[in-house]
Amino acid sequence: MVNGGETGKIEFFRISAKGSDVILPLIYVKSVKLSRDFAENGSRRRRIKSVAIIASKTASLEVKRLKNFLSELFNIPIFSLKEIYNKRIDAAMQIAADPSNRIIITFKLIPELVEIGPQIRVSHLVWELNR
Repeated sequence: MVNGGETGKIEFFRISAKGSDVILPLIYVKSVKLSRDFAENGSRRRRIKSVAIIASKTASLEVKRLKNFLSELFNIPIFSLKEIYNKRIDAAMQIAADPSNRIIITFKLIPELVEIGPQIRVSHLVWELNR
């Protein structure tokens, strides 16, 4: 977790009878804004039953790669915003780059598109480990 300006890291593991192996990418986190920080949006109490990832035609290769990874890992579909509305999805994960080209992962209520958190600002991704 990230606190006090320190960089955090999100690691995923594959667990088996033989032990655990890291699944890449490693996600280095610059900052996190928690759900409670979005309390002014007022929709905090709504139950989320379905989530999808918002597809974007203008996303960078790094953003697309992370979307595909998270979609596969968590078994979350990737839909266009129009498809999300038509499929009655409750919330959407949006993965995009900010003006400085840093990746931001946000969660929004559908259909309002109100950000509900958490918001994760990614410092960088590591797709290969040099061993």
